[in-house]
Amino acid sequence: MSAVERLPEIDNGLLRFLTCGSVDDGKSTLIGRLLFDTKTILVDTLHAMERTSKKRGMAVVDLSLLTDGLQAEREQGITIDVAYRYFSTGIRKYIIADAPGHEQYTRNMVTAASSANLAIILIDARKGVLTQTRRHSTIAKLLGIPHLVVAINKMDLVGYEQAVFERIRADYLDFAARIGIQDIRFIPLSALNGDNIVDRGEAMPWYRDATLLDILESAPAAHTESAEPFRFPVQYVCRPHASDDPALHDYRGFMGRVESGEISVGDAVTVLPSGIASSVKDIQLYGRSLGRAESEQSVTLLLDDEIDISRGDMIVKTMEQPNVVKQIEAMLCWLSESPLDRARKYVIRHTTRETKAMLSGIEYRLDINELAKQSAERLTMNDIAKVSFRLAQPLFVDAYSANRATGAFIVIDEATNNTVGAGMIL
Repeated sequence: MSAVERLPEIDNGLLRFLTCGSVDDGKSTLIGRLLFDTKTILVDTLHAMERTSKKRGMAVVDLSLLTDGLQAEREQGITIDVAYRYFSTGIRKYIIADAPGHEQYTRNMVTAASSANLAIILIDARKGVLTQTRRHSTIAKLLGIPHLVVAINKMDLVGYEQAVFERIRADYLDFAARIGIQDIRFIPLSALNGDNIVDRGEAMPWYRDATLLDILESAPAAHTESAEPFRFPVQYVCRPHASDDPALHDYRGFMGRVESGEISVGDAVTVLPSGIASSVKDIQLYGRSLGRAESEQSVTLLLDDEIDISRGDMIVKTMEQPNVVKQIEAMLCWLSESPLDRARKYVIRHTTRETKAMLSGIEYRLDINELAKQSAERLTMNDIAKVSFRLAQPLFVDAYSANRATGAFIVIDEATNNTVGAGMIL
């Protein structure tokens, strides 16, 4: 019985995962094969891919067309922007991000990795561990992706030799030990032929471990591996004054998304930055009351006390308060073509709160190729560095390693309103 025919016993929850690696390692083909073998490609989409493949003189369907949606990508046979695809196997739902392999699109990979809970690092079996393999692995580590799958692809082009797989596995483990990556699984596969993607195939009888889909089906979902503190950044204060219902005249609901943790009616909470304490009177979703809300739910909270709360404030459990800071140290990925300017003011957006900020120092720039720390006076596009910012207003933060939702921020250029940096608080 194949993986797609198994009857699900439970819903394993949503899994966001990322595919990354060097150029031409087969990331887009892998995703296309995964969707094809799980029978989640629409018929009209498959027919369009068949027509395009025939125009190119190909005897088989080019499955990479499924994610390479931009015209420039199709013409060059590369991935430029991050492509997202959604599918379900019955056991769980997935969101896939296909990241570009070229070094100049590293910033796109940072965007894709920020919300992933698992990363598939593809390696061409003919080439082994390359510079971009190390770069993407390091970024995955910096961005807190807890689980890595190293997929050694194109095994069909090296005769499915076990010795090739073992050599690349040893090389990667040596590199991973140097940067502290721990949770790694290795799998040999052929995305073109489908070996070890959904079904095992017969080409590699020496590999008896799980297929790629087996690994994805059993991977932990986000927010499930450890207890997290409750964090509720307020997005909007709901006051339906225009309603004809007298019961709503005094209604004051605080709308937002539970970024982490859980909350129940009756729990003691504190509002930041005021520090005023209250308790949860009701939790509402689409006009009905809930007894409890958990991470990634968008709900409305009603409190027992009348408190002045506005967008950008944060509601937390009284015994689980974050750090309130006016200076932050962080690992910063610079995304803009314009260099980071020490003399300029920027806007930092953290959850729903914004504050003006100035760079107070660059401790070092990380040379990912050599895994070395280098002194730097400025940052240019795709640079990753340890920096510090002085803030005009306090932020309510956790370390990124403990809470990705409240440990992350973006840097915005005041003049253009463009996002120019992405940071992880240390």
